[in-house]
Amino acid sequence: MTPNKHAVALASGGIDSSTAMAIAIKQGFLIHALSFDYGQRHRCELDAAKNVVRSLGIEDHVIAPIDLRAFGGSALTDDIDVPKNRDISRISDGIPVTYVPARNTIFLSFALGWCEILKAQDIFLGVNAIDYSGYPDCRPEFLEAYEHLANLATKAGVEGSSRYRIHAPLLQMSKAEIIRAGSEAGVDFALTHSCYDPSPEGLACGACDSCILRRKGFEETTIPDPTRYRS
Repeated sequence: MTPNKHAVALASGGIDSSTAMAIAIKQGFLIHALSFDYGQRHRCELDAAKNVVRSLGIEDHVIAPIDLRAFGGSALTDDIDVPKNRDISRISDGIPVTYVPARNTIFLSFALGWCEILKAQDIFLGVNAIDYSGYPDCRPEFLEAYEHLANLATKAGVEGSSRYRIHAPLLQMSKAEIIRAGSEAGVDFALTHSCYDPSPEGLACGACDSCILRRKGFEETTIPDPTRYRS
């Protein structure tokens, strides 16, 4: 395995990041998985990330601690109610309170730093701009701009020893298409977690935007939904 076939992949433990990692593996990349303990209320996603990474045969997994609760400003990092039972047609209207300010910019910066250490040139993440909650850092314009920044703001980029690439293989897929792609790539969805407001036991609420999109995705496929809901 040559250094430029190594890649860093963001691993949240959800359907999207898990599928993106599995696709990267199918493309021949040796994946170094990166997760974040950032003070999220749905911290059980880290256990899901560990289980998914292990199931995909990935040996290198870093969980980086960042305290984004120090700033708050999101229902995921502050004492703000998670929106529930929103109409599916309005989920992507506007930017919801579950948006964590600059989260993907922060996460990609860590991934980029690790790439420099590994002499890797590729970063995979599971962002999606079709069935999603309207987050500004999930759009193709953001990814293009960040890739440009990556090649301006790094020693390897300036010296020309690396050309960084941001891969978002799910960007234009519906949730149902992502689930089908993940199933074909060997993702065990029973290990994944999507809920923004789970019970203390890790059961999904079934009513937050993420749960609604997840349930809709499975309903549009023939793949059984393995999610454990509160009711």
